[in-house]
Amino acid sequence: MNINQIESALTDIFNEPLKEGEQRKIVFWVDKDNEFTEDIERINIDGVKVLTLTDCNQFHTKYLLEEEDYTSSYLIYTNLEIGVEDNWLADTVFYSKTFYADRISLILSELHIDPSLRVVIKKYERFFNNKERFKKFSALNIESYSEEIIELAIMSVLCNIKTPDFEAVLKAVLMDTLDDKENKYLSLLVKFFDIEVFWTYVVNHYGYNCEEKSLKTLFIHLMVTSFSQTVGEDNIKDMKDFVANRNKSNALVFIDHWMHHKTDFVIFDEYAEMVEREIQLPNIINNLPVETFKQADTFPYIDRAIIIYIANGLITQLEDFEEYTRLIKLRRVKHYYDNFASIYEALYYTVKMQEFYQEHRQGIPQGRAIDLYQSYVKEYYLMDTYYRKFYVAYDEESNHDLLKKLKTLVEDLYTNWYMGELSTNWSQAVESEMTQDWSLPGVKNQQNFYSSIIDSKVRNGDRVFVVVSDAMRYEIGIELYERLNSETMGTCEVETLLGVVPSITKLGMPSLLPHKDIYIDTNARVFVDGKDSSGVENRKKIIESKVDDSIAVHFQDVLAMNKAGRRETFKGKKLIYIYHDTIDAMGDKASTEVYTFNAVETALDQLYDLVKIIRDDLSGTNVFITADHGFLYQRDALEESDKIGQDSKNAIEVKRRYILSKEQREVSGQLAINLSSVVRNEQQITAYVPKATLRYKMQGTGINFVHGGASLQEVVVPLLSFRNKRTGQKGAKAIKKVDIKLTNTTRKITNSIFNLEFFQTEKVEDKITPRTVVIYMADDEGNVISNEETIIGDRPFDNPADRTFKLRFILKSISYDRDKPYYLTIRDTETSVVVEKIPFNINLGIISDFDF
Repeated sequence: MNINQIESALTDIFNEPLKEGEQRKIVFWVDKDNEFTEDIERINIDGVKVLTLTDCNQFHTKYLLEEEDYTSSYLIYTNLEIGVEDNWLADTVFYSKTFYADRISLILSELHIDPSLRVVIKKYERFFNNKERFKKFSALNIESYSEEIIELAIMSVLCNIKTPDFEAVLKAVLMDTLDDKENKYLSLLVKFFDIEVFWTYVVNHYGYNCEEKSLKTLFIHLMVTSFSQTVGEDNIKDMKDFVANRNKSNALVFIDHWMHHKTDFVIFDEYAEMVEREIQLPNIINNLPVETFKQADTFPYIDRAIIIYIANGLITQLEDFEEYTRLIKLRRVKHYYDNFASIYEALYYTVKMQEFYQEHRQGIPQGRAIDLYQSYVKEYYLMDTYYRKFYVAYDEESNHDLLKKLKTLVEDLYTNWYMGELSTNWSQAVESEMTQDWSLPGVKNQQNFYSSIIDSKVRNGDRVFVVVSDAMRYEIGIELYERLNSETMGTCEVETLLGVVPSITKLGMPSLLPHKDIYIDTNARVFVDGKDSSGVENRKKIIESKVDDSIAVHFQDVLAMNKAGRRETFKGKKLIYIYHDTIDAMGDKASTEVYTFNAVETALDQLYDLVKIIRDDLSGTNVFITADHGFLYQRDALEESDKIGQDSKNAIEVKRRYILSKEQREVSGQLAINLSSVVRNEQQITAYVPKATLRYKMQGTGINFVHGGASLQEVVVPLLSFRNKRTGQKGAKAIKKVDIKLTNTTRKITNSIFNLEFFQTEKVEDKITPRTVVIYMADDEGNVISNEETIIGDRPFDNPADRTFKLRFILKSISYDRDKPYYLTIRDTETSVVVEKIPFNINLGIISDFDF
């Protein structure tokens, strides 16, 4: 303000109407910086006397105002602190008005900052000489000011932070760039703050004491200090110059908060890889035992080192499978896991295959057909699942050299050992027991599906949905069964059907229809009670001719309808067949068979969603899910020894896995199965299928994905019976997540590093699903004051001891109020709901680094 503006402003004040009981106006003009000493004599306001108040005339001025002249209005100019108690005029000031014309005083007044902090505001006057910055500073709504709070607030405004918090300030600075010359926030701090004060804060908070300070070395310092808190400083002595000499916990918490931020982690990850290169981390990690760094989470190379350790163990046949599994599950909650998820998944299923091999290293025994069949249904099928899951993960990282080595191991286990032994033993059992009568004691034949399971329900008036998924082999059905049981309120049961031979669509699909007679002619066409059964339209006609109020549709047609369209289409229908072919459509083409296992993943989601549609949109309660056949699939190219020639005469049809012929004879390497126990066989047709997993030599079509033969993978057909339950119905169980509970009873923390134990209250099983939580300490305003730890509560163990978790927490090095509650916070990661807040008292005494 210039002198004219000041005179005008003062005139307005003196011209204000007198308040009740007020006889005159007295205004104290406080000019702490003596900016207007020479101008005071020029002030001329009508009817107003001007005085200058000094240290020497306080008593005289008081006497003048209260004894000699108590009617005149006065402007009293001073550079004194007039609000102090020992001021002679303190009571006069109380009922008078105070006027400030200098910028600093106006700032102090407007922000309600104590005048004792004037020197701080004066120091940063340039910052406040901008309306936008002043507005942002004011918007912080600070209740009580100190020099530190003012400095934090200025830094926060310059770095676009909404609260005065140095951790947030430092992160904002580092996120911009680690190049000091290019960093916009560092530039603003130089221009409108005091860069030395900024670095003092860095030193005090994070123990960073480099003589030549830079953002890059600061970030390396923070990373290495954080890393040292997990692996131990003794194990990284070569990096001791980058380890803080105090407040180490602040560095760990700073890094932990940044890496767990939902968006800012992207820049963090880039920086972390830079630090790895700068400090040559692989040279350090590779000389440490895995036990030393398995909990560490600072650098992505830690996961690489663990992956290499597990892979080398598998390849060199070190059978520490439990340790490998623990390591993989441990890493799931770590920051970089998602970057390596597919590799970890591939490792996990390789471990499972190795465990299976170890349990059966004496070999898969020969035996009766029914014994091998039941062993497959109960246990052996798991190898098919592990093999499939391995390749789902492998296909995500197929160019990774490590996975290529694992692939060799997996193929040897699955193709050469498991499939070699199982299929050979099964073929021997079939040859001795089943070629003339294709059946097994106690196992339903696929041809009897409708008559033994569906017919009575339809006759009883029940509404029945039958979902037929082409090529959904048994192990896939088991995965769907487990998912339906755990993720829906309905109940699901699973059994098997002995699939027809040849295990082909045109024979398997008719077998599932209502029928009296299935007939195959000399052109290999299949008829149901005299009607052609090929294709959905023909099967629809057969169903509708057999059952009133029935319909057959394709899955895609159901998917394309809206809810109203579905209800209209299926209104009044008592028997609904829905055909699904995602797996077979992909596997049965040479150009796409490599994507078979990815198609299985898609199919599982589609079938699960289809059940939800039936349940929610169509109010269906009885759903049966089955298949026409299974399949064989191996990823590696087949050798010539995996193929056999065709020497059958009078062949009706020749495919990769079967030959239909009117000729009846024994052929080396093949099983000759009489079709009379499968279909009406007036033409005396014999199905020839290669033993084990062999394929016939022929041109065209794919060779890795096949069906038509008699292997267990082809003829063990899953049958899922899903019955929907609604809330309140008898037998209905609500789906609920497991709870994660703190087991420690003490609620007092006396050390900045402390361990807590947690317990998964129930094992994961049907209707009790996993829960993932993030756990941390926070103050009463929700500010996180510790590192964050994650628990994936998905353990299926009966023993409670196997469902416990021990976590390590580190508090920030700040002052804690021993009389104030702090909260252990448990938050569900799926819903972001805080499921529990447990109050703790923190009494650390004098904060020191002896904890480290």
